[in-house]
Amino acid sequence: MNTAWIFQMAWRDSRRNRSRLLLFISSIILGIAALVAIYGLGYTLERDIDSQAKTLIGADLALDANQPPDATVQQLIDSLGKTGTAASENNFASMIYFTKSGGTRLAQVRAVSAGFPFYGAIETRPANAYQRFARQEGAMVERTLLLQFNAQPGDSIRVGEKTFLILGEILQSPGKTGFSAAVAPAVWIPKQDLDATGLLQKGSRINYLYYFKFKSDKVVEEVLPRIETRLEDAGWDIETVESRKRNTGRAFEDLNEFLKLVSFIALLLGCIGVASAIHIYVKEKISSIAILKCMGATNRQAFLIFLVQMLVIGFIGSILGAILGTVIQFLLPSVFKDFLPIEISMQVSWKAIGQGILVGLLVSLLFALWPLLSVRKVSPLNTLRVTVTHNRWWQDPWRLLVSVGMLVFIFGFSWLQIGTAGAAAGFTLGVILSFLLLSGAAWLLIYGIRRFFPSRLAYVWRQGFANLFRPNNQTVILVVAIGLGSSFIALLFYIQEVLTGKVQMAASENQPNLVVFDIQPAQKDSLFQLTREFQLPVIQDVPIITMRLSEIKGYSAADLKADTTIDIPRRAFDGEIRATYRDSLTEAETIVQGKLQDSARSMNEILISIEEGYAKRLKVTLGDELVFNVQGAPIRTKVGSLRQVDWNRVQTNFRVIFPKGVLEQAPKFHVLVTRVPSADYSARYQRALVENFPTVSVIDLNLILTVVDDILDKIRFVIQFIGGFSIVTGIIVLIASILISKYQRMQETVLLRTLGATSKQVFAITALEYFFLGALAAFTGIVLALIGAALLARFSFDATFIPPLAPTLLIFVAITGLTVLIGLLNSRTVLKAPPLSILNSGS
Repeated sequence: MNTAWIFQMAWRDSRRNRSRLLLFISSIILGIAALVAIYGLGYTLERDIDSQAKTLIGADLALDANQPPDATVQQLIDSLGKTGTAASENNFASMIYFTKSGGTRLAQVRAVSAGFPFYGAIETRPANAYQRFARQEGAMVERTLLLQFNAQPGDSIRVGEKTFLILGEILQSPGKTGFSAAVAPAVWIPKQDLDATGLLQKGSRINYLYYFKFKSDKVVEEVLPRIETRLEDAGWDIETVESRKRNTGRAFEDLNEFLKLVSFIALLLGCIGVASAIHIYVKEKISSIAILKCMGATNRQAFLIFLVQMLVIGFIGSILGAILGTVIQFLLPSVFKDFLPIEISMQVSWKAIGQGILVGLLVSLLFALWPLLSVRKVSPLNTLRVTVTHNRWWQDPWRLLVSVGMLVFIFGFSWLQIGTAGAAAGFTLGVILSFLLLSGAAWLLIYGIRRFFPSRLAYVWRQGFANLFRPNNQTVILVVAIGLGSSFIALLFYIQEVLTGKVQMAASENQPNLVVFDIQPAQKDSLFQLTREFQLPVIQDVPIITMRLSEIKGYSAADLKADTTIDIPRRAFDGEIRATYRDSLTEAETIVQGKLQDSARSMNEILISIEEGYAKRLKVTLGDELVFNVQGAPIRTKVGSLRQVDWNRVQTNFRVIFPKGVLEQAPKFHVLVTRVPSADYSARYQRALVENFPTVSVIDLNLILTVVDDILDKIRFVIQFIGGFSIVTGIIVLIASILISKYQRMQETVLLRTLGATSKQVFAITALEYFFLGALAAFTGIVLALIGAALLARFSFDATFIPPLAPTLLIFVAITGLTVLIGLLNSRTVLKAPPLSILNSGS
């Protein structure tokens, strides 16, 4: 075979078709760009997390618990301190009071000893604020708090019973992201001043942290095996640089999977564009192929000429996509800066570029092969007369093989993006079903019009309908291409709405918007009296008791360590449980199994109610026995009922509810839920609470909702930015599919004009044809998107999906209108030119 001749013919044939082949390139550029950008960002994150892991934790080793160390743990802490350098911290949520403005806010108070962090730096304004803080001269406040209350360095802030001078604002601290700073802004105070705040009281919820820096990383590897078991048994969490690296990487897995899935959708849309563009392109080249075969070219040579064209064009498109993806990669850090606790050092990722080009070539080859295989079936008789050949692809072994290859590609690539074979199989099945449904809708339209052809309609309408089923019609290919593009565009929009649905409070007068917690029993009556003086309703008064699980179905944590075959989650024994006691359900609760016990008959028959999701995680059901450690006292219980809880309701909800008569004498704190009529009234009430009860904390739900709205706006922007790849690709595929089809319509248009049809009539015929195509494709695609969004909302996001009527209608009208508009613009060039010039051009 003369390879040089094949390349020469491919080059010569492409000279008068390059504008059309550019449409082929455009279908894959954005898909490859999205792939390279996301892969490049992922590799950069992996590298930077690895290099900055110590700055995330601020130390080589960190110990954390919500209880002070006992004698054994304290001995371990002291021994670790002698091995290296140590620092400590107590943190807790508390109300803070800005003395200048009188503003109050729940914040995270961090009482830190000198020396921390050992790695990384606290970025402050002014720059010397942390040096002054290390000399115990005052407090540092995160920027969001200062902006909210119009405060600045030099003002004062009161924490508990002590007033601190604000030394500066914290711009960045180890392991802190923009989101965490907005949701839980921090105030740093010197550790030595913690007692003076008066916040260390019995029942206060305080975390105890100890940080260590060693001379060598090997010290952690040597020390950890000796202390890990003893610390975990005592209820202490251990964090090392390696565990923080794993946890940080795991925290971005969901985000990374979402980004990869969106980039894959953009690439898949590009694949559809490739297949549809080449399908129509090959149909137009039938006469050229027939002439080649008349001159002695074999089926193989004719096939290779066009395959070379596709591969070269695909290679160029892949390179352009990789260049665009690299440019976008350098823009992504500014988009994700609020999500990331590290500084991203961007650089060109040659690995991502190589993967993008390789995938682009594979896509060009695989999805161009299927329509290109029809070149082998073109008869030389096409040079003399138009021959309609009915090629049944399922009877062609090569097309069957390519079809299997495309499915394997979709499954394998989605597996790499999503990470699980089951999800990849579901995604692939969804693509197959979508293709079959769209193809079926197109064939049903063709059959219905042919079977019930409206022969009595006006000439324009008859021709518009006839274009949908006559030979060389483009109904199936355009409905599939436009429909899948419409489906992905609508699905991304629907999922975006599910993910970023705004949290709104009901307008009911009984709906609470202020929660006061950490109320000690001695403060309860006085605080409730103050609330009534402000004429505020006491919507809920809830006692809360802190406890731990010590046994599940007769097994303890020690039993699980000794026998790993026991089917009980070990993590069930970690952390504390906050429970309450009452004799009735709230509006947010429904019993799904069993019966709620209102009061305990005796201490030997305590029936508790457990939230059904928590029961599934514990793997317990009705009648199973649980033993709780309530401040050192064991309480043996049985599961008496399972509840369904609406966690979205603004009220105190619990995983475990005890009957009355069991926990009344246990150490506890109370929660008051009320409603304030306005922000000014809320500020006055909170100021009075802080002045009279400095140890209590207040959650202003109106403020929280404002912060959440701001965060969701940022998430919405990120999803729109990434989803834009797929949406723009879908639009390009839609445009490319319609544009390239105009070359098929030229002969028909010329014949109509030659037979006497006016330009206005041809214009109307074209408009009707593309209206039917666009409307059918958009409608079917939106139906698929609605089904997909409902399934994803139900099984992936645990949310309720309510189809938005106005946006759905807008998507339908926009896609249908865009299809008609592009179709009409296609016809303008043909209508303006004399029929003879088009016939002479051989197009």
